[in-house]
Amino acid sequence: MLIVIRYFLGVLFVATGIGKLLDNRAFAEIIATYQLPVPERLLLPLALGIALLEFTIGLNLLSGRRLRSFVLATLCFHSVYTALAIMTLLREIPIENCGCFGAFLARPLRWSSVAEDVALVAVSALGLRLLKGVKLTGDAG
Repeated sequence: MLIVIRYFLGVLFVATGIGKLLDNRAFAEIIATYQLPVPERLLLPLALGIALLEFTIGLNLLSGRRLRSFVLATLCFHSVYTALAIMTLLREIPIENCGCFGAFLARPLRWSSVAEDVALVAVSALGLRLLKGVKLTGDAG
């Protein structure tokens, strides 16, 4: 089960990272639609940082390096995305593209998006729990 979670999260994070990197300027514009207190001049670096982190997390999960750290990172990302989605929906801000895959595969932000994020939090948490019983060797921990 752990290997399935590891590869699922790894592929997901590589795909979302690539989707955001392919049109980083559009991803920065998507971030702006959430109306966060982020200065406009920081939107592009923030978008680039998020995309690079997601891509790096995914690659490390696929390679098996520092699994606990990178599964924990997916838990943090999905938790933040869940909270951001809930806050945005409660503020009734219409989001036509949630930005999950950058400008590609545009999907509106809905309560179903929150359910997906909660499911991904659960998958990440399960991955962490399964890792507790695993003795990792070398660079894998």
